[in-house]
Amino acid sequence: MVPVLLSLLLFLCPAVAQETQEGPYSLTFHSIAVSRPTEASPSFQATGYLNDQAFFHYDSESGKAEPLGPWRQVEGMEDWEKESKYQKARGDFILKNVEDIMSYYKDKGNHTIREKFGCVLRNNNYCGSFWTIAYDGQDYIKFNTEIPAWIPLQPEALNTKVKWETEGSVQRSKAYLEDECPQMLRRYLQYSKIHLDRQDPPSVSITSQVAPGDTRTLKCLAYNFYPQPISLYWTRAGSVVEAESWGDDFSESDSYQSWVVVKIPSEDRGPYTCHVQHSSLAQPLTVPWKEKQEARGEGSSGSQDQ
Repeated sequence: MVPVLLSLLLFLCPAVAQETQEGPYSLTFHSIAVSRPTEASPSFQATGYLNDQAFFHYDSESGKAEPLGPWRQVEGMEDWEKESKYQKARGDFILKNVEDIMSYYKDKGNHTIREKFGCVLRNNNYCGSFWTIAYDGQDYIKFNTEIPAWIPLQPEALNTKVKWETEGSVQRSKAYLEDECPQMLRRYLQYSKIHLDRQDPPSVSITSQVAPGDTRTLKCLAYNFYPQPISLYWTRAGSVVEAESWGDDFSESDSYQSWVVVKIPSEDRGPYTCHVQHSSLAQPLTVPWKEKQEARGEGSSGSQDQ
């Protein structure tokens, strides 16, 4: 989910010339509150992300906001004791709203609220934000900074809109998204750009498998790369081949993997080549499929028929 939301945010940012471009960088927060917590699922949890990298986590069971990944080694970026108190207060507020929303739906039992909000900077300037809330997995209400107003996405959310706007939430929310969040992001970037600006080149492997029906599946996999944007495609004798499927994933090692699959007649010998374009590469990788031979790219592992 994090990469999708980030892509939506980045879409709001106007493009600039590559030689002057800085960023974009995003700061987003995801939280979940449950009406009936269990040992495995505390009543409130929150995670902060810089771009697509989680940099802290809080849960109501421990009562502590703690840095994650390389941010464990960063000193002075945040007062984590103060952040813990803030997250506790925010959790109490959201849990109260779970009760309110349950009453609007006349619900009982176990129910959840998921909240996502954040902002984006490009060239140190604010260029977008969002704030959405879902109830039991369904979009419930969102904030629009241009009107500004809370926009109900379910009939019951009109009650929440009226309550929050009566309490003065509109101006506070707009100020947070357009002023406080960007200021926080600018401060975090002083400590974090080295992690967010890294360029890890992809390794590439090709696998081939013949399935019943005389069909061969060729899969080109790029892995251990960062940042996310990458282009993968197959060609046959220089002509682009339509992909059967493709996908991507974010690994626990804070890197990405992406793949593209084509299906061809088993007797077809090509030539087939996988093309990989990524910002870390001085020039695109071209990795040919060679039947019963290893196909290699920069730092790649080999592949052969199975």
